[in-house]
Amino acid sequence: MNIIEVKNLVKRFDDIVAVDDISFAVEKGKIFAFLGPNGAGKTTTIKMFTTLLQPTSGKISINGFDPSTQSDSVRQSLGIIFQDPSLDDELTAWENLEFHGVLYGVSKKIRRQRIEELLKVVELENRRDHLVKEFSGGMKRRLEIARGLLHHPQIIFLDEPTLGLDPQTRNHLWGYIKDMNQKEDVTVFFSTHYMQEAEKMADQIAIIDHGKIVAQGSAQDLEKQTQTDTLEDAFLQLTGKDIREDSAKAIDRLRTNRRVWRR
Repeated sequence: MNIIEVKNLVKRFDDIVAVDDISFAVEKGKIFAFLGPNGAGKTTTIKMFTTLLQPTSGKISINGFDPSTQSDSVRQSLGIIFQDPSLDDELTAWENLEFHGVLYGVSKKIRRQRIEELLKVVELENRRDHLVKEFSGGMKRRLEIARGLLHHPQIIFLDEPTLGLDPQTRNHLWGYIKDMNQKEDVTVFFSTHYMQEAEKMADQIAIIDHGKIVAQGSAQDLEKQTQTDTLEDAFLQLTGKDIREDSAKAIDRLRTNRRVWRR
């Protein structure tokens, strides 16, 4: 059973095609890695999945719902760990989780029980009453994972969740994610630039480049397809070795140039 289905998805920003007619599916309960160079279309795609952007054309199904017309149902189905920190630094760990649970309409009894459970899972029960601004980067990431799981989502989206973390913290973080995937049957959809993470954790992988899906399969499938020994080598062969510019910067530059020209 597919919990995510994408058919002929397109997203344009003025003259830039950020996502160009992509199609793929993710099975329920799987860990799925969405890889690509900077500006390839990863974050734009995730934003469309999570109701933050409207597609230009094409179809998306998230847990059986269309993000364009059934945004509330989609949001109830998913948890999100953003690329940038999104916690309230002036609240405690407990207060951040409590606020999130209230927003998602989780009843008080279930909310409190769930907060207790998740703080133990991410090893923050002893810091529950500490302000988040006192936390390290790894502690904040762990709290964000707990927050994303509070309302029992069917899918959790992780946009470069371990960016900037040390190897020990990354390893612990993936331990929590894998445990959650197995115990709660949560589908995990993540992007990362750490190829070792994708090779180790993902059941299936899709690689996007210049807005198009260029390869799909397991890490072993992609290595076999490219006749390489590692996922990183396969990735470089499929996408090239040139340094890429972030698509958001390219879009902003295009809009700035247009304003200048119109003057």
